[in-house]
Amino acid sequence: MTNTKQTYPDFKEFYTKAVEPLKAENVSYIRLDGKLKGDTRVIFTYFMYQDKKWKVNADTHIDRLKLAFAEFEKGNDPFVIKTVRDNAAEYLAIKGQPVRNAKLYIYAV
Repeated sequence: MTNTKQTYPDFKEFYTKAVEPLKAENVSYIRLDGKLKGDTRVIFTYFMYQDKKWKVNADTHIDRLKLAFAEFEKGNDPFVIKTVRDNAAEYLAIKGQPVRNAKLYIYAV
């Protein structure tokens, strides 16, 4: 058995094919990994965005993904690409959302 995570062609497909079914089967889940707290380096899956591959960490909160999806559904791009303090990596943030306690852990691969 391989441990390869799927790469979705875009965020909308990632949300509809990975997040929505997970939430439907596990209504009480707040995060993708089903835990309530603690950080993790576990990768949930990948998706493509602006010609880059992005990894979604399993401690990402489902409500933040739902917020981003709702903006995409309205025809808006909810994401802004930011860099970590030392400029060593890029991550996605939702426009207009606070940087602290973002609960959205999506990083460029």
